[in-house]
Amino acid sequence: MRAITFHGTGKVQVDTHDDPTIKDPGDVILRVTRTAICGSDLHLYDGFVPEMRKGDILGHEFMGEIVAAGPQVTRHKVGDRVLVPFNIACGHCDFCRVDAFSLCDNTNPDHEKVEALYGQSGGGMFGYSHLFGGYAGGQAELVRVPFADVGLLAVPEALDDDKVLFLTDIFPTGYQAVEQIGTGPGDLVAVWGCGPVGQFAIRSALMLGAERVFALDFEAGRLALAREAGAETIDLSTEDSYDRLMELTGGKLPNRCVDAVGMEAHGASVIGNVYDKVKTALMLETDRPNALRDAILCCRKGGAVSIPGVYAGMVDKFPIGAAFGKGLMLRGGQTHTRAYMDRLLKRIVAGEIDPSVIITHRGTLDDGPGFYDLFRNNRTDCFKCVMTP
Repeated sequence: MRAITFHGTGKVQVDTHDDPTIKDPGDVILRVTRTAICGSDLHLYDGFVPEMRKGDILGHEFMGEIVAAGPQVTRHKVGDRVLVPFNIACGHCDFCRVDAFSLCDNTNPDHEKVEALYGQSGGGMFGYSHLFGGYAGGQAELVRVPFADVGLLAVPEALDDDKVLFLTDIFPTGYQAVEQIGTGPGDLVAVWGCGPVGQFAIRSALMLGAERVFALDFEAGRLALAREAGAETIDLSTEDSYDRLMELTGGKLPNRCVDAVGMEAHGASVIGNVYDKVKTALMLETDRPNALRDAILCCRKGGAVSIPGVYAGMVDKFPIGAAFGKGLMLRGGQTHTRAYMDRLLKRIVAGEIDPSVIITHRGTLDDGPGFYDLFRNNRTDCFKCVMTP
């Protein structure tokens, strides 16, 4: 089979690999019909996530048709069209039993590496380094999916792949971002970053009844898409986030804030940008927390800050005094994807949301290396690249 593989920082290519096979009785082999490049993949591409190896197959947003199934797979069969959550869960550990699937105890064979960094490890993930299991990803013609009965969700025949593909990651990620901090009627929500996750956080906040949603970014195209969804926008290239939010809210500030950017954030402050770039270059910090700092400082007293943007290690100049002094709640973490897929599928079926509106580029695996470069360097016109293997 052919697949997009990692060959070092800033370099991916299409290679030929052996076809995957059934290894455990709960496995299925999937023929991939759609796969996408996620913003989190750029962290691998840019060299921010350790334990990537030459030849690793990338991709964790994918779906397809089952072409082989192990003897213990009972909920799905060959020929079924299914969605695959990006995180891999066993279904029976203490965390899986309470739908905290990303924290699974049993699916990361590399857990000791993560425990050395974080104290405890979450579960495995497709195509996301040998910190998280070294599982082959879905930017490929075929992929092995373990624990199929736990994760897979069958897709209604009437729905096109493009409408449901993002249930595998970014739609649930944006939804969890606002739900986990209690977003509801009357809330004022601010979202830093209008990329794919930010777009779904905006739309999810509005679906949950938020009174107003503010979208903050540097890129005109992303801000325009946020306005189409119903957000009020702040262009960080020309406006100060705190001053503008104070003005728009009559001095209240938003009580729900979302950092949908993560470790590669760029701030409006030139000094802040230079500071973080120097610190990361010298490995005195691993992540750039510009958006997170801003979200904390702009959040209303007694409010909450959600962190769906990926962070990997250490940050500097973290405003813990502001978080403490204002009594803020902070929630982060990988998305418990499977916990949200059914309910969000119902919203798609009901016509409440069309996730495919964020797709800007379509192609095949051969287009993948170019798509990585485009997605990395053209944030205004390139929102989401989807490939049909």
